[in-house]
This record gives sequence, C-alpha cells and structure tokens, in this order.
Amino acid sequence: MTAVIEVSNLTKSYRDKLALDHVSLSIESDTIYGLLGRNGAGKTTLMSILTAQNFATSGETRVFGEEPYENARVLSRVCFVRESQKYPDDAAPVHAFRAARLFFPNWNQELADRLVAEFQLPMKRRIKKLSRGQLSAVGVIIGLASRAEITFFDEPYLGLDAVARQIFYDRLLEDYVEHPRTIILSSHLIDEVANLIERVIVIDDGRILLDEETDALRGRASTVVGDAATVDAWTAGKEVLHRESLGRVASATVLGRLTAEEEAGIVDAGLDLAPVSLQQLVVRLTQHAGGGEGVADAEATRVPDRRSSTDALTKEVR
Repeated sequence: MTAVIEVSNLTKSYRDKLALDHVSLSIESDTIYGLLGRNGAGKTTLMSILTAQNFATSGETRVFGEEPYENARVLSRVCFVRESQKYPDDAAPVHAFRAARLFFPNWNQELADRLVAEFQLPMKRRIKKLSRGQLSAVGVIIGLASRAEITFFDEPYLGLDAVARQIFYDRLLEDYVEHPRTIILSSHLIDEVANLIERVIVIDDGRILLDEETDALRGRASTVVGDAATVDAWTAGKEVLHRESLGRVASATVLGRLTAEEEAGIVDAGLDLAPVSLQQLVVRLTQHAGGGEGVADAEATRVPDRRSSTDALTKEVR
C-alpha cells in the first residue's frame, strides 16, 4: 500500500511537558486505524499536527508527500473531527453542513441527509443549544459525508447513546467498503471499535508503544487464573503484563502466544485460561510500560530507565 502520512522524529513540547517524544510512523492508504492510549498520551496533539492545527517543536511531517501547514492541496483532502470542535455562536447544523459541502470536494449530500435522519438531528437549532450527543452527531456526519481521503475522528462518540454509536460504526464501515479511504479513529471504547480497525497504534506518554495489524494482535496475550502458587510457578520467566490476587487465587496476564503444549499444561495444572481482548491488551501494555501497579515482572521492576523498559516491551510485542 501507499503511505499517505509519514512522520519522522516528531516532537512537541509544552514548556515542561513533552507531549510527543520522537514519534515516527507511517499511515497507509485505504486502512482504518485505531489510535489508542490514555488521556494525555499525545493522541490529539499528534492529530492536530498532522492536520496543521498545531506546530511541532521538531521533526518532519508529510501528508500526501507534502508539508500540510497552509497547504490547501493537502488540507482539502483531510477532515479532522475534533471532540472540542468550535462553531460560530449563531451557527446551526444546516450551516455547518453547507460550509463542509463547499470545503470537501467529495462531499455526499445524500449520505449527510440519511445520517441527519438516523441521528434525529434538529437542523435549525443553534449548535450551542445542542446536547453533547447532538454536537457529536454533527461531527460524525461531517466526517462521514466528507468522504475525505484521510479522516481523523477524535473521540467522536461523546454523548452518543449505544444506539447512536452503533449507527456511527455501521455507517462508517458500510461507507468505507464502498468508498475506501484512510480513517484514523481515536477512541477509549476499544472493544466497541475492535472489529472496525485494521491496524492499531498505541501511544503512551508521547511515544509509540505499538504499531501493528489488529489480526496479528489476537491471541498475543492470555490470562491464567487459579491457585496463586501454581500461577506464579507457571508464569516464572515469562513476560507478565499484569498480576492480581485475592486470597489464594491469582490471575496473571502473560505476553506471548501459547503453544498447544502450553495450553495443555495450563489445563493439567488446574488453571483456567482466558483470552485477552484488544482493550485489555492495550490497558495492560500501557500499565506495564508505565510501571503501573500489579505488574509482577521482576526484571521490569529492576530497569531504572522507563524509556529502556518501554523499548524492550515494544520490541517483544513486535
């Protein structure tokens, strides 16, 4: 595939806060990405720089092979749906959609009208009077109906109920199949979007922790549950992402694919084996990289430099 975004050693500093720390990545065309990480990890900062709404402190960014800042050729092909999008005080959804139709050359009014009806959006009510969910619906409609070659969704579901979120997921996938493009979806509801995203990028404390195809991550980690001593014996020498216990019962999430022999050994030892969802994997990885509570890997706790332990973890995951 062709790379539509290329980032090299991107750094962004806010006084004493390093929001992005030498980030390098490549975003391919016609792929749905999940940009995942904790609050403050650097997701929005990264998307803002890629869409020329923020400046990098250092590093290089290329979108369609060009610098995006003040570049109409690039920006007309990119749509950024922000969680905190601002609109004029007297604007209504109908005005926002008219403006979007003028800006985005691939705008599809039929799709916009369909989404307005499905989200039951009051078109003439002032945007500042809309509920949180209705405001999110405005952004979702613009993001989908723009059919931009690259579309960023930054937490697009805030305030949307379960039915409305499902409408968003269904229409996104449906329209993507008919009109492939690059979609970068930032979300905390990882399990809800797990079946949508084709590639996962995890960012933690401003650094890329993971960049891999979603299918390759399935089965990458497992959780064993049972007698604490037996769990500890089985996990000895393995990469433990998380461990917790209650009395004599313990559970441990272990990184690495299990062989058939290992699975059989777990059963023979009287332990229960459970798969790890994408959301659980991301949570455990970020906890482990950040030295979160519950990590029972003695080698990891002996590493004095957080960066070196993160690098080792990323190498193991890849």
